[in-house]
Amino acid sequence: MGDIAQMARIDRRYWVLLALMIAAMAVTLLAMGRVPICTCGTIKLWHGIVNSPENSQHIADWYSPSHVIHGFIFYWISWLALRQNPMGVRLLAAAAIEVAWEIAENTPMIINRYREATMALGYTGDSIINSVSDVIMMVIGFTIAMRLPPRWTIIAAIAMELLALAVIRDNLTLNVLMLVYPVDGIRVWQAGA
Repeated sequence: MGDIAQMARIDRRYWVLLALMIAAMAVTLLAMGRVPICTCGTIKLWHGIVNSPENSQHIADWYSPSHVIHGFIFYWISWLALRQNPMGVRLLAAAAIEVAWEIAENTPMIINRYREATMALGYTGDSIINSVSDVIMMVIGFTIAMRLPPRWTIIAAIAMELLALAVIRDNLTLNVLMLVYPVDGIRVWQAGA
């Protein structure tokens, strides 16, 4: 309960710093050649077709829950490692990790790794709007984990993982596994064979 009370005391300056961090990420991604929005010319709130050139190009998709789970994980890590710091510092630390991943994820090295090792054969990287949304999803997950008892965030994470697994044959767990240590049997199953 102390964390909930602390949330109410997050000074505005932390939210401003968070917004500046997200803006700096967007500028960095633009400088890296990432497209601001889907090259299809539209912005959708939800795009649910994973094997599509529009995946990771709109505001939310089937990988958005994995970023919410990032927020759960980063909250728990900050609780363990940064417990004595203000909640705003903990949130900024979590956002810094997520921003760093969004930038790294959109480098040719990681894009090519996704193409080689995962089911994302046609993956071209995220649009900037999708990367911004991914960071916001992490912030949502962080604040959910801060407000709910740990067992409920664990249940929510498992439910999101199982739902994504059932619908798209992928989730955060498989995504990390396949990126780090590809398993041919999983790749074949994910392809629907």
